[in-house]
Amino acid sequence: MIFPQNTNFLRWLIIIASFIIISLILWNTYVFFQNFKAEERSKMQNWSSAYQEINDRSDLEVNIGGLPLEIIQSNSTTPMILTDSDGNIVNYNNILERKIKDSIKVKKLIEQFKNENKPISIIYNNEIQSIIYYGNSPLLNKLKYYPLALLLIILLFGAVVFFFYRSSKVATQNKLWSGMAKETAHQIGTPLSSLIGWTELLKGENVNPDYIKDIEKDIDRLQTITDRFSKIGSIPTLEKVDVVEVTQGSFDYIKSRSSKHIDFEFNAPDVEIHAKLNTQLFGWTIENLVKNAIDAMKGKGLLKIEISSNNKFVYIKVSDSGKGIPKHLFKKIFDPGFTSKKRGWGLGLSLSKRIIEDYHNGKIKVLSSEIDKGSTIQISLKQL
Repeated sequence: MIFPQNTNFLRWLIIIASFIIISLILWNTYVFFQNFKAEERSKMQNWSSAYQEINDRSDLEVNIGGLPLEIIQSNSTTPMILTDSDGNIVNYNNILERKIKDSIKVKKLIEQFKNENKPISIIYNNEIQSIIYYGNSPLLNKLKYYPLALLLIILLFGAVVFFFYRSSKVATQNKLWSGMAKETAHQIGTPLSSLIGWTELLKGENVNPDYIKDIEKDIDRLQTITDRFSKIGSIPTLEKVDVVEVTQGSFDYIKSRSSKHIDFEFNAPDVEIHAKLNTQLFGWTIENLVKNAIDAMKGKGLLKIEISSNNKFVYIKVSDSGKGIPKHLFKKIFDPGFTSKKRGWGLGLSLSKRIIEDYHNGKIKVLSSEIDKGSTIQISLKQL
């Protein structure tokens, strides 16, 4: 028990450490963004001071030049619009000329700049002479979306890890179930061999032949079950067989051992319909569907199997008059572990789905269902 606990502790430690690292990265990015934003505002305030000084020099008819002009000319990245107190554009920088000529776009730009940064007022003689509206530089805009990109990368990485872990867990579970199935087949095989030997001895004794026939039928059944379990986890051999014959064989077997309160119907064409099947596994699927139908009817009602075909596919429909399946559970009933019974592992339908879809390249689904009226499950296979 020490190893699982250590593994669980290590997993949580990695998750917490990852969360702390991510939080620090996002926080540092936010701080850097705010500092960069403050630096840009400082540059724009310097620009406004330089512009005001140049205006003062113009009024004094002094030759313009020096540091103020260099500051104004240094802005090559931050988009800005300079307006007078009446809202008329006096100057602009790092904005396309066609946008400036479009009054509607100019208004939108000014509103956008207001949302991004607080406007800077240029005051002369205690009155607002001009207003600077400025937006974020391209670098600042890219930096603004960096945390979102980082979060997206983290989410994608987390999703990859999750699906890898999930698929690994499913693969481990599949190996476990396959191993248990093969071990079950092996364990059944030992007493089965003994039973076969005792049957041969009984044939030489004065025993009613009917008894021996019944014993041989049960032995054949046990051999079939053993064969089915031994095939789980391995790729089965498919052969060209008559779907009608195999289906009816499984149907008749369950029928002979079921309640007399159930009415059984089997409808199929009089001609053979061929498909590539593993008879043991396909027969197991039919038996699972029939047993589920009987359980749904609580041992009383109508159970019907109908086989039809077209030029490409053969369809096997198993219908019952049971309690029905809610529509939102049509797909879920094939999930491993799902069951509506008080007892059971919920493996019958999931196993049937795997046999039909993974081994036979077919389809199995709930074709129709009505609550308290019954359900129909359909198998579709490629016809030969």
